Amino acid sequence: MLEEFWFVLVAVLWVGFFVLEGFDFGVAALLPVIGGNDETDRRAVLGTIGPVWDANEVWLLTAGGAMFAAFPEWYASLFSGMYLALFLVLFSLIIRGVSLEYRGKATSAAGRAWCDRGIVIGGALPALLFGVAFANMVRGLEMTPEHDVTGGFLALLNPYALLGGVTMLLLCVLHGAVFLTLKTRGAVRSRARNVTRSLAAPTLVAFAAFVVWTVAVRGGIAGAAVGAAALLALGFAVLAWFGERDGLAFAGTAGAMALLVASWFAALYPDVLPARGMPDNSLTINAAASGHYTLTVMTWVAVLFTPVVLGYQAWSYWIFRRRLVGADLADLAGSHETG
Repeated sequence: MLEEFWFVLVAVLWVGFFVLEGFDFGVAALLPVIGGNDETDRRAVLGTIGPVWDANEVWLLTAGGAMFAAFPEWYASLFSGMYLALFLVLFSLIIRGVSLEYRGKATSAAGRAWCDRGIVIGGALPALLFGVAFANMVRGLEMTPEHDVTGGFLALLNPYALLGGVTMLLLCVLHGAVFLTLKTRGAVRSRARNVTRSLAAPTLVAFAAFVVWTVAVRGGIAGAAVGAAALLALGFAVLAWFGERDGLAFAGTAGAMALLVASWFAALYPDVLPARGMPDNSLTINAAASGHYTLTVMTWVAVLFTPVVLGYQAWSYWIFRRRLVGADLADLAGSHETG
């Protein structure tokens, strides 16, 4: 039972990461579009994620750490086949973090422009690569009986995985645009609504195609049902946005993101890493898991400390819940960048 418990917990951690970091990625990727050429508006866009982006990124560390501790074989097999792709993800996240922190310290327009480029790359590239990586994990990788992945980086760039990457990128950007409509007023909000209007249809089409293709690739009632629910959530978000119900629209994009990621794990079960073309080489939950004692200690730690972490993050979002406008947004971005 502990193996299944930790499989579910790892899935929950990845869901939390994509829901929370997803709108960060989207806001960062949209900086030049919604921020425009006005420095105050660009600082306003960054001010919406200034208090929370680094806390949201902790979910990635927690999810990766949980995979490493609870399922070391899973972690090792993934890195054996996706090392370059995961290195690019980490590299882009570092670029984004450095650019966000140093933008306020830039003494020239050229310096801020370089930081803005880093922010955009650090928002768009991880979303794309995470989608490609998880799509490949669901599709399955060529593996030896010892669970070593034999395909190279180019093998990851198959049509299904590329569609997964594009879908994740579109969903993150839409999630970020809806978040900006929820958190801003004035010209920034108007641009965010224009972007949302442009993205709604292509995101729905890509999302639907990816869900259908995932069912064809993996099958399974659970994965199909959760994927269908994700598509319904995205449709609800679009309808709520057209009704100018910003809170419901953001809840819809968050729900679509959460259910999409959950559908991947539902499709994987009882494997953690399917072997493409050789089902007997697939890595199962039980084969990948750590020993019983390790999982027991980890479970007690998770039970004791997870509510504390969730409570703190919920409190921080409650503190910064107010819709900001004009000088408030610029001041918030400036205080974060110079802090």
